Amino acid sequence: MFTRINASAFDPVCNPHGNDYLRRIPCPKNELCKDEDNPNNVVKGHQFTYVIQDLQQPSFWYLSMVACYYNQTSCEWHHYQPRTGYYEIDYDIWLVNGSPNISAFSSLTYQFSFDRQNTLELYLLFWLCYMILVPLQLHAVRIQKHPVTRLFTASLLLDFVALCLILIHTLKFSLDGIGYPKLAMAGDIFDILSRTSFMLLLLLLAKGWAVTRLELTWKPLVFAIWLCYGIVHILLYVWNLTEVDIIEDIDEYQTWPGWLIIVFRTLIMVWFLYELRTTMLYEHNTQKLNFLLHFGASSLVWFIYLPILAIIALHVSALWRFKLLLGMTYSADCFAYCVMAHLLWPTRSEQYFLLAGPSFAEQEELNEFNEAPHIVNNSYTSLNSVSSLDISRYDDSLKTKLTT
Repeated sequence: MFTRINASAFDPVCNPHGNDYLRRIPCPKNELCKDEDNPNNVVKGHQFTYVIQDLQQPSFWYLSMVACYYNQTSCEWHHYQPRTGYYEIDYDIWLVNGSPNISAFSSLTYQFSFDRQNTLELYLLFWLCYMILVPLQLHAVRIQKHPVTRLFTASLLLDFVALCLILIHTLKFSLDGIGYPKLAMAGDIFDILSRTSFMLLLLLLAKGWAVTRLELTWKPLVFAIWLCYGIVHILLYVWNLTEVDIIEDIDEYQTWPGWLIIVFRTLIMVWFLYELRTTMLYEHNTQKLNFLLHFGASSLVWFIYLPILAIIALHVSALWRFKLLLGMTYSADCFAYCVMAHLLWPTRSEQYFLLAGPSFAEQEELNEFNEAPHIVNNSYTSLNSVSSLDISRYDDSLKTKLTT
């Protein structure tokens, strides 16, 4: 690395016409660094100032500390080996986009690197959307205390809490360039929990839970798939924090855990469509079929957006990739929550939810009736006026009429 730098870096003896790339450390305590020959160029309260001007196109700049020294006699770099075996350096470096000596800077971009600029506005926009959606859903769950409504509300609240934590961190970061990293990490974890709980809700509704049946079939399989998806999602997050070097030009979905979660999500989507089709084949109520149709269409958009987005991100510059992933992910999640809140609104959902469950014997009788070979999906006319809950409670005379 220093072979290339040596040809262009400034040195008063070996390369007096070079560029200002290097600072020698450690600096004298409470004094300017040796390379700072003009104190007027140093920001007040600091020991050195390094100015970068990229006016044509933004690019990434990295700071590297190397244990070496420069021999001005031979004009060569040599590795520095301290006598104690190691050399400990305490440093406090402030990196900003803009000149600290100019007061007319934007607080929305000053502390952020180019690829993270304007993310604060995105967080604020979606926070405002959730500030409308969350109170409405809390009102809905107060009116209709149903397991589906409660599970959806819990998922929505988890997402809202995650957004609030990340927003607090980003607001603080825009002021001091530090923020609350642990708060942001907690927000990411809440975000993962909200997405996994929302996926669990979609899988349960696809199997007809609380819509066509009260007893859920294949419970171990459903919860095992949900648990595996959550574990893989957490694995991806930990891998992205610990194993992916920030210098590498990749995002979280360009690692093997990222591709694993995309493949896993696609397989879950296929299984979701299969279960939804099976549920619709056994359902004969027009209102419930209409709900399942709209529910399946909106859920499919939520399932499919991530694989498509990951493929598109492969061809997007790293300068714009993070903002693309962030904007599209939050847009898809917000859209999914809005559609689901509309479908599960109490005045609508009471038409297709099983609000009061029949006895086990009556439910078994209803399931046998639904799976009878002479019952087909196009028999809406004869069953249009009878809901699934009414069928589970029909008397002997109605049973005779329907079976004949």
